[in-house]
Amino acid sequence: MSFAQGRNAPEEHQGDSSGTVAPTALLPHMRDAAERAAEFIRRHVTGVGELTWEHKGPADFVSLVDRGAEETIRERLLGAFPNAVFLGEETYDPAASLGADLAFVVDPLDGTTNFLHGFPWYAVSIAATHAGEPVAGVVLNVPTGEEFSAAAGGGAWREVDGRREHIRVSANDAPARALVGTGFPFKGIDRIDEYLRQFAAITRQAAGIRRPGAAALDLCDVACGRFDAFWELTLAPWDIAAGIVIIREAGGIVTDLAGAPPRVAHTGLVAGGPAMHAWLMDTLRNA
Repeated sequence: MSFAQGRNAPEEHQGDSSGTVAPTALLPHMRDAAERAAEFIRRHVTGVGELTWEHKGPADFVSLVDRGAEETIRERLLGAFPNAVFLGEETYDPAASLGADLAFVVDPLDGTTNFLHGFPWYAVSIAATHAGEPVAGVVLNVPTGEEFSAAAGGGAWREVDGRREHIRVSANDAPARALVGTGFPFKGIDRIDEYLRQFAAITRQAAGIRRPGAAALDLCDVACGRFDAFWELTLAPWDIAAGIVIIREAGGIVTDLAGAPPRVAHTGLVAGGPAMHAWLMDTLRNA
């Protein structure tokens, strides 16, 4: 299998004799997988109080809902693309190669802690990568049904209640008017002092800071202009892979903490419109 890039790429999929797949042709499969997983999650909302919480680490939980949703996605995507690599949060194999021609990077329930507490802000996040580079992404807000999607060269989109619209990052260039998203370093509590210095510096300049607790949705909020910028010190591949391509296709900039293009890996992230990304990078460096 090989990839065709760009806006004029043909929309073949794996079954075609050409063996060529366009990123836009992956989206119907990814969207369907996300919706199936979301329906699985919704069926368990009323029984969330009876679920067993398992600890993966400090303040990091997993339940049978995470695992069931991931298996739903795996079956759908590998059924369509059996030669693809599958990297899911709950079945993470460090040996899985993201350098493959096609890999799916999946967070079946981003915001598990929110879900387990009945806080209605969590999502299914699915990305497709080619040779390690995100080329398509879908993020579905499970409680609201709001879906974000993008494919390389095809723009970024928001759909809710059957209405689909093209999205762009905020054009704001004034930090004093900026709403900034963030995530706390709960998995790397040893970095809390570093984070608090950054938090203080940004609070002094920005209009406000928000921490909803689901990074995939935070990145989509940057892509559609709700957040002017976003930063977090430590994120996982499945937290960021879909959001990277959605922000890029929405006209935004996303980098690691050093300002380099981010790898789909465990890394820090800075994102925003061009002006706000530059301001946030400078603020973080000076903090």
